[in-house]
Amino acid sequence: MSPRRSNPQARSTLVDIAARLLADEGPAALSARRIAAEAGTSTMAVYTNFGGMSGLVRQMVYEGFARLEAYFARVEQTADPVADMALFGRAYRHNAVTNPHLYAVMFGGASLGGFSLTAEDRQYGRFTLSTVVQCAARCIAAGRFRTGDPELVAHQLWTAIHGLVTLELGDYLIEPCDAPRVFEAQLTGLMVGVGDLLEPATRSVRASEARLSDLADPGDPAHAVGPPAVPES
Repeated sequence: MSPRRSNPQARSTLVDIAARLLADEGPAALSARRIAAEAGTSTMAVYTNFGGMSGLVRQMVYEGFARLEAYFARVEQTADPVADMALFGRAYRHNAVTNPHLYAVMFGGASLGGFSLTAEDRQYGRFTLSTVVQCAARCIAAGRFRTGDPELVAHQLWTAIHGLVTLELGDYLIEPCDAPRVFEAQLTGLMVGVGDLLEPATRSVRASEARLSDLADPGDPAHAVGPPAVPES
């Protein structure tokens, strides 16, 4: 008898359920039985699709970054690299607020309940930043950002926006300094901080807002990619 095949749609459903349980109820809720019950399936689905619980935890991280990468892929290069960079920031925030439970798992905002990520797992996430690094290099080459290391620039922007999104998801940003207002000001401030002038930075950030519709649903999350899960020893 041939082995049972992994179902991409089932994988995505199980990942979403597991991430929600982990973020909402903590690691105690993370069991094959509980996840299967929420999904209306058997515990065998967890082992068929992920090889075990550690494989499922790892896939949560891969799925989260794959969805982020899908949004990044929709940022098209234009003649205004700073607007493109601002749109990357919008894509990052959009992914976080669209997938808050996965976001919490991706960056350690939710305890993994004894399951740990490897350096290779984290490198999978860092690789997603490569397109932002390329955009930073274009901004420097265009004379909009000061001469410097584009990888460092990308990391500066990443850490700043990550901080804002974390506060937003925690409901810390309220009027008069709510998340949308702070985010718009932050985008302009970040562009000026790495070398752009205030007036062109403001124009580019506004132009990126008009392109926000470009970040519509990038497709079925079941297409998220990642190293295959392996059975637990």
